[in-house]
Amino acid sequence: MTRTPHAAPGIRFDIERDRRIGLPEAVFSEGKSEEALLALFTRFANPDEKPILFTRVALERFAALPEDLRAAYDYDPLSRTAWAKTCPKHATGCAAVVSAGTADAFVTREAARTLEYLGYEVRLFEDCGVAGLWRIQAAIAEINACDVVIVAAGLDAALASVLGGLTDRPLFAVPTSVGYGIAEGGRTALSSMLASCAPGVAVMNIDNGYGAACAAARVLRLLNAS
Repeated sequence: MTRTPHAAPGIRFDIERDRRIGLPEAVFSEGKSEEALLALFTRFANPDEKPILFTRVALERFAALPEDLRAAYDYDPLSRTAWAKTCPKHATGCAAVVSAGTADAFVTREAARTLEYLGYEVRLFEDCGVAGLWRIQAAIAEINACDVVIVAAGLDAALASVLGGLTDRPLFAVPTSVGYGIAEGGRTALSSMLASCAPGVAVMNIDNGYGAACAAARVLRLLNAS
């Protein structure tokens, strides 16, 4: 089906961002109108356009797109990410994405999918929480074989401090909104990570797997530039 390109009112896309900072603009889909999302999904399904990552695309909003347009995209409902094509693969650069529990998967998968879209190798290490220290001990050698590490944890987020004492790799910690009551939607995890005794742990916003992936990509980009 041939589609007539159109633009929704108010969209001013920063298409040259990758040239300025080495990272392309992404489309944060929450809060956008149906008209705007349709316009953007239509535009970036065009093979002549640059690769673009859509984040926070709820399943019901993706399902509401025309069938032929959905078919043009690789969509993952857990991470709520979508792309029509990815950036070119990089020769070097591998990221470890580590979670405390499988309940954190919506964040770890957003980070992993973002890095995959950006062209980097990703290795997932899920369910490594400190309630069973043997789990992180069993994975640490493989984690340290990667170039950068992203760790996602909710509740008390103790995994960030533990991992910060076990790896010399650049470490980006993401507090997640997982947990009961006093976990306060990730605020306790955020405070715990910010108060970590492990030196040099960089902390992202709550549930911001995309931001962690972009921070890791800035480091990995230097490996390809050297």
